[in-house]
Amino acid sequence: MVTTVNNNKYSRTRFRVLAFLFVNVIINYMDRSNISVAATAISADLKLSTIQLGLIFSAFGWMYVAFQIPGGIIIDRFSPRVLYAITLCSWSVVTLLQGITRGFYSLLGLRMATGMFEAPSYPINNRVVSNWFPENERASAIAVYTSGQFIGLAFLTPLLAVIQSYWGWRGLFISTGVVGIIWSLVWYSFYRDPVIDEARPVTKNDTPAVNLPSKKITRKEFKQVLTNRKLWGIYLGQFAVTSTLWFFLTWFPTYLVKYRGFDFLKSGFLSSIPFFAAFAGVILSGLISDRLIKKGISFNKARKTPVIIGLLLSTFIIGANYVNNTTLVILFMTIAFFGNGLASIAWVFVSLLAPKNLIGLTGGVFNFMGGLSSIIVPLVIGYLAKDGSFTSSILFIGILAFAGVLSYLFLVGNVNNPDQENPNLKLLHNETVS
Repeated sequence: MVTTVNNNKYSRTRFRVLAFLFVNVIINYMDRSNISVAATAISADLKLSTIQLGLIFSAFGWMYVAFQIPGGIIIDRFSPRVLYAITLCSWSVVTLLQGITRGFYSLLGLRMATGMFEAPSYPINNRVVSNWFPENERASAIAVYTSGQFIGLAFLTPLLAVIQSYWGWRGLFISTGVVGIIWSLVWYSFYRDPVIDEARPVTKNDTPAVNLPSKKITRKEFKQVLTNRKLWGIYLGQFAVTSTLWFFLTWFPTYLVKYRGFDFLKSGFLSSIPFFAAFAGVILSGLISDRLIKKGISFNKARKTPVIIGLLLSTFIIGANYVNNTTLVILFMTIAFFGNGLASIAWVFVSLLAPKNLIGLTGGVFNFMGGLSSIIVPLVIGYLAKDGSFTSSILFIGILAFAGVLSYLFLVGNVNNPDQENPNLKLLHNETVS
């Protein structure tokens, strides 16, 4: 028997769902990056060394990475509506508590808790998009919600700096935590999984995962996602992409204030320029990639080209080591982060290459590998910068970006068009684009 979904309702609702994901991502990254805005004040108030500050930046990633695979398993078994509401509210409460912390160890523990509760967020995003959008529109959908991390921070970084200037770094954490708690209630009240009814044919691959029976992940299935060469290519590529991102989310404001001598409020506004560029990059990457698909360009070229070009542009960050002019420093940072935006649609490869019944688990491993950068990069930068120079740290980020290019070229290799593997899926997608 064929199960069907109303086409018009599907088309209207999925863009509302995308808007909700966009806001979720803004709040997600606001609570990851508020520590970077507050870092200089926290360091002075709590008397933290550069290495201790690196540990604080890194602490989020310890638990974020540790809970990626468990989070992926949970996502394959429970409704995104309930799971997202719980995790979003939980990390927001922990964010609020950071505003009343009194020392290094309590702040370290709270940053670890933030990472633990945020761990399932991106795999849930991918699960929701896989439920609501056909394959030939997913890159654009992923680009839109991923852009929330850039456009949100572009506008919020100056705002967070102003909040801190009036209410202090403690007020900054309390206010951002309250915002997340309120939004978690909004998500739970209004989000629903796809509704099955009588107008659109749905294949097994298109059926909402929440309606599939829960099952235990087997050793064989773990092996599927841990031994595939192409999947390892996107895992390592994601580590490279997120390494640049985590520099901007953690050390970038400190770099401008402490190592370039910028005024704190001025640095807040200058920090927003690369985030706007990254937003433009991620939007362009999704639109261009999907447009190339619709024009008949191979999936291999259409999906990989923005990611590879983006990683190459990210290596331009090294140029900041060789200039002293403020405009040129921001220019090189802007080019690098624009490239990071272009490369950030790499999530599309999860739904493209993952076993169809293991999207959550594959997304968990993918995010686990990307999340390793949130541990390694802040720590390495803190160590390399301990003597007062940031030159080696910037070079380190550029080298990682180039390593990502090599991963996509030689490990991922050619990417097949899923419609060629499943002709019925192409017919389905053509019927649902309206």
